[in-house]
Amino acid sequence: MASSKEIVQAVVNALTIEIEASGRHVHLTVEATQALFGPGHRLTAVRPLSQPGQFVCAERVDVIGPKGSFQNVAILGPERKENQVEVSRTDAVTLGLKPPVRQSGDLHGSCSVILRANGRELKLENGLIIAQRHVHLTPRDAERFGVRDGEVLGLKCLTDRPAVLMDTVARVSDKFATYVHLDYDEANACGWAKGDRGRLV
Repeated sequence: MASSKEIVQAVVNALTIEIEASGRHVHLTVEATQALFGPGHRLTAVRPLSQPGQFVCAERVDVIGPKGSFQNVAILGPERKENQVEVSRTDAVTLGLKPPVRQSGDLHGSCSVILRANGRELKLENGLIIAQRHVHLTPRDAERFGVRDGEVLGLKCLTDRPAVLMDTVARVSDKFATYVHLDYDEANACGWAKGDRGRLV
């Protein structure tokens, strides 16, 4: 028989979603990977991420703007169809750039940025964005929460400094695992710690 603590935890898990904080990172195409790391090179997985099939890579790049840069920025694999660099608003100030807040993949008119690795440089004409906060949902969980793909929601963060974050986009796919993704500006503002959860409102 389940203990009262286990029952309470099961109810909490059923009503809330785990929040993850996402630091600055880069997605690369096969062509960009080889331009930076050499002909025939493919990204090397070192640690899986919560989203199925995605991973942190052994390879790292420097992200360079007109006023500043970040060294050894994580690359997330596998390779994608488009290059994309995701930073927080604070990161953007350090770089000296003003990227738009966008959903992943919505890159038209986004910022140009330079990537460097192994003495090679690659200028991206666009691709630098601040990722709009979002919640990944499996179709089953989306149905359970009564949420549609693309719906814009509020998120009540059940954290050390509780806050309601509006404009949280629902992304529903059978290729996803159910997690909320915030950048570190947002996560720090609400006192997030690993394992914290949120409720869609």
